[in-house]
Amino acid sequence: MAIKKVQSEINIGMVGHVDHGKTSLVQALSGIWTDTHSEELRRGISIKLGYADCLIYKCTGCEPPYYTTEKKCPACGSKTEFVRKISFVDAPGHEILMARMLSGAAIMDGAVLVIAANEECPQPQTREHLAALQITGIKHIIIAQNKVELVSDEDAKTNYEQIRDFVKQTLDIDVPIIPISALHKANIDVVTSALEEFIPTPKRDLDKPAKLYVARSFDINKPGATVKELVGGVIGGTILAGTFKTEDEIEIAPGIQQKEDGPFERLYSVVTTIQAGGNIKLEEAKPGGLIALGTKLDSSITKGDGLVGNVVGKPDNLPPVWDKTLQVQASLLEHVVGLAEEKKVMPIKQNEPLMLTVGASATIGRVKEAGKNAELELQRPVCIEEGSRIAISRRISGRWRLIGWGIVQS
Repeated sequence: MAIKKVQSEINIGMVGHVDHGKTSLVQALSGIWTDTHSEELRRGISIKLGYADCLIYKCTGCEPPYYTTEKKCPACGSKTEFVRKISFVDAPGHEILMARMLSGAAIMDGAVLVIAANEECPQPQTREHLAALQITGIKHIIIAQNKVELVSDEDAKTNYEQIRDFVKQTLDIDVPIIPISALHKANIDVVTSALEEFIPTPKRDLDKPAKLYVARSFDINKPGATVKELVGGVIGGTILAGTFKTEDEIEIAPGIQQKEDGPFERLYSVVTTIQAGGNIKLEEAKPGGLIALGTKLDSSITKGDGLVGNVVGKPDNLPPVWDKTLQVQASLLEHVVGLAEEKKVMPIKQNEPLMLTVGASATIGRVKEAGKNAELELQRPVCIEEGSRIAISRRISGRWRLIGWGIVQS
């Protein structure tokens, strides 16, 4: 199979404070600008999760090993050999879009935290995004100190020390900090090498029941298409375990509401096509990278990300659906993250609404029973395994702020 036809084997998040250069770094690595939504182009910020695939090569002539995104080594001119294909998940950095970042973190295997050299570190969403990575269990992280071209050498060093101190206070693992200019593609080869050294492809269990988190869903039919030209809705996301093949029967949970205020009903369909990034058609898809499943679903159901937050699997093999209440063993952070000033996290209170990020889904849970073992009445159902970790956010000063995490209990 040609290299470009290979499925991506890992999802790497691009996270950080708004306007610190996440999308620019994705473009420097992959050649793809992920902000394509009209509102993103107008406002100059990421709003939806963006995706881009990237091929990594290893130079056959350099010692120590030199990694690049080029087929010919920029350092010595030698021929390179293909190593792996990765998918970048470009997460929004704006504070009002934290729920989308948390949902995106559910499908990340590792992350690049982008921090701008021309602003004091840490900025509010720098702190919040790093906390989100910790809460969702992402341990493989590298830091890109971007925009060094905008500051003097002395200021870049001062900012570097700020980043180093922030990381030491926050993480219990060694994390590389790489000064770069995404705009001028300076030190991008160092980032590429760090991706290979510090963010390995996780071991995948292909024997487990197939499970996919839905991160996007689409109607790909064009206006004016004839009845014969119409195709079913498309589901996009990441396979967490198992495999999907064309002609597989699938179940989607918790599903949709057929009637306003009615119960959520599971959906059933068949996989008609499988496509990976770059319009690569597959007969079988496994964990790693972003996958689009064509289905026989009515495209009115999938349009406009209508199925985001659902879980897809084989019939009768999905995690349980919690449709009314959710029991969680809650652990709160010491301070609210995402605020410019320090604010202590207060205990969970009876009857307060909390935002719960459950896998790729976000829902509101109203506290019925407060305390460490909290019971929350759900605004909409969620599909998740018992023992899974979820993120908990509280409404503070008009924004949802990350305050802790919880373990789903039976």
